[in-house]
Amino acid sequence: MKHPIKLFYSMILFTLGILVIGCQSSTGKVDDAKANVADAKEDLKDANAELVKTANEEEWRLFKNETELKIKDIENRIDVIQTKMKSSGKAMDAVYTKQIENLESKITNLKERVYSYEKSQSDWASFKREFNHDMDELGQALNDLTTNNKE
Repeated sequence: MKHPIKLFYSMILFTLGILVIGCQSSTGKVDDAKANVADAKEDLKDANAELVKTANEEEWRLFKNETELKIKDIENRIDVIQTKMKSSGKAMDAVYTKQIENLESKITNLKERVYSYEKSQSDWASFKREFNHDMDELGQALNDLTTNNKE
């Protein structure tokens, strides 16, 4: 009978040992949680810094020059259309004039966006993608206008 009692006491001692070793105070848990949060915030800042890449000087200068050339080309094409419209005297001139005004306002908007990016230097990849998309839309709108103007 001594054997089961020894087994019972040894089980109790073993369980208490595990509880004492395994349990941590609530203060210790809070400190660990604060340290984990601080590490997570630091990791988040690092990840955001990697995502929000700004353009380097060479890349920005090249992009700006290409953009200015594209805008000048579009402005020249609009001037040619306006000259043709003045000489043709079509009945649809009011409609084309309104469309040309819309295109010119879009050009002005694009110029302002380039200027504002130059000042803010925000997320380069996002800016470049959106700007190129808007430039393509402007070019397509101009092509549509010239196609309709020829008819």
